[in-house]
Amino acid sequence: MGDWLYLVIAIAVLAVVLVAGLLVRGGRRAPSAPAPTPPADVAPPPSAPTAETAAEVEVPEAPVEPAAPALERPEGTASRLVRLRQRLAGSQSGLGRGLLALLSRDRLDEDTWESIEDTLLTADVGVAPTQELVERLRTRLRVEGAAEDARVVLREELLALVDAGMDRRLQVSGADGRPGVVLVVGVNGSGKTTTVGKISRILVAEDRSVVLGAADTFRAAAVEQLATWGERVGVDVVRGAEGTDPASVAFEAVKEGVDTAADTVIVDTAGRLQNKAGLMDELGKVKRVIEKQAPVTEVLLVLDATTGQNGLIQARVFSEVVDVTGIVLTKLDGSAKGGIVVQVQRELGVPVKLVGLGEGADDLAPFDPGAFVDALLG
Repeated sequence: MGDWLYLVIAIAVLAVVLVAGLLVRGGRRAPSAPAPTPPADVAPPPSAPTAETAAEVEVPEAPVEPAAPALERPEGTASRLVRLRQRLAGSQSGLGRGLLALLSRDRLDEDTWESIEDTLLTADVGVAPTQELVERLRTRLRVEGAAEDARVVLREELLALVDAGMDRRLQVSGADGRPGVVLVVGVNGSGKTTTVGKISRILVAEDRSVVLGAADTFRAAAVEQLATWGERVGVDVVRGAEGTDPASVAFEAVKEGVDTAADTVIVDTAGRLQNKAGLMDELGKVKRVIEKQAPVTEVLLVLDATTGQNGLIQARVFSEVVDVTGIVLTKLDGSAKGGIVVQVQRELGVPVKLVGLGEGADDLAPFDPGAFVDALLG
């Protein structure tokens, strides 16, 4: 009996212990599941930038637009004339000095007068103008007598020969709201395209709006050259593809001038004199097409002053097909051929209106007879 009692007590104690253990375990919280590990190839989300990290981040710079080229302000006519007079005086005075030296001799015999004639002919004054000038000089010096007045007499007679009374104004203005149209002709190599660019600079300096027509379409270099001149002073240049009909380019240039109410349109033309018949037909067509929109107000013939008699032959050819109204003499610097001014005016009956005395952009100026003669006399 005693042994059973002990056994019952032992079983009861064990049961109490087991129940207490279960109650304690049931009161504890279950542990949370571990956070899943992200796959190795997935980057963690970026953290918010701090002030330090933001300073280290390189921000791509916005593209910088290239600055538009600065437009040139051409030289005004007044200062241009002063500068070119000085340059002309330095390059042409040999002729005047030679004439004055001969006229100032104590005795003006036949040999002296022959030397005077030779000097004038060498300077491309021409046979008829030379004979006329020599005869007038002989008469005046014989009547007035004093050799000391030779300079005064020579200046007056040279001015008469150059014909200071000719109208040398450029006709660059149109009528009825249409632009003036300047057609520039001449052989290739005479400086024709460069002259077009330089004339545009003169007009821009006078605050005139200008359109250029690159109608010398058979020379790609001429078109590009004219475009460069236009860009430098902010002048529109109408151009076509190489080989385009020159008349169509001229037409479009004048049309733009009319549409934009430009003051002046200047049209460069071809100068392939070796194909005389084709060139003359082409120039005639260009002029006719232009005048469907606006009259041509000026036809300028560009001549190289150093070509002498060849220049006169060119002048005759161009005057056959277009009514030349003015002459531009280029490359007059560094030459004793100033007499070409007299001869070409006599040949065509039209005035020299502009002269070029150098390669600079503003080395073109209105022809001033008085300044020219003074430069000849030194």
